[in-house]
Amino acid sequence: MSPVSDALFRLSPAVRYVALYRHGVLTMAERPNLHVPSSTESDRYEELLVNPTVLTLTEQRGDIDCGGLEFVLIRYGRFFQLVHRVPGGHLSISIEPEADPLALVPQVRRVLAAAGLFPT
Repeated sequence: MSPVSDALFRLSPAVRYVALYRHGVLTMAERPNLHVPSSTESDRYEELLVNPTVLTLTEQRGDIDCGGLEFVLIRYGRFFQLVHRVPGGHLSISIEPEADPLALVPQVRRVLAAAGLFPT
């Protein structure tokens, strides 16, 4: 795991999974002993294909007349997925469904800022 993923896992036990995709390099980490872990191969394709596409589409829409894009929050059946643009790529965090993912956003941004991945 990286210092960023370590810091994000320390934020809350609700953080299930962290992926950082930057400059064509993908790093992924999952909290050990999850009750229902997700498929590593499925997660990999989500980070390489789905999340970059979602960010591109929502950023383009946000830039037209919505004041830009801050992040994307997806609610799947078993978890939330928070996707946040970082320089050269994105950060993706899977969050337990009973958690409040919006409450984690400021904390996530502090971690990103400390790592130089988000303006302070």
